[in-house]
Amino acid sequence: MNVSLPTRTTGPRMRRARLVTGPRAPSEARGLVRDALRAWATPVDEDIAILLTSDMVTNAIRHTDGETITIGISATDRRLRVDVLGTTLADAPVDEDTGRGLVLVARFSDTWGFYRTPAGKAVYFTLANQ
Repeated sequence: MNVSLPTRTTGPRMRRARLVTGPRAPSEARGLVRDALRAWATPVDEDIAILLTSDMVTNAIRHTDGETITIGISATDRRLRVDVLGTTLADAPVDEDTGRGLVLVARFSDTWGFYRTPAGKAVYFTLANQ
């Protein structure tokens, strides 16, 4: 008897959205991450992914001089990655004492960091699949 088992998609899944900076952006970002995790059946802690996304988006809004930020969400069979890109002043250190240290992100993510972009800076975190 041949039995066919469902297979997981091994390629990366990605979403990207531009959000207007303002009080609704963190909620919109949380919804985007929640929807992606559920659509992709990504086995990570949804509450942690949403909390870290909210922290990064709030931080980006507080320190951007632009009208929008961009969120990128990607997942593989091994991990979830969320990037938040903004027009943050490129010379401001990501870990300065005004809340940019992203303590929650550092504490609860598997990896996190930042990189320069032509417009400023992006911050990301990853969560390994459970």
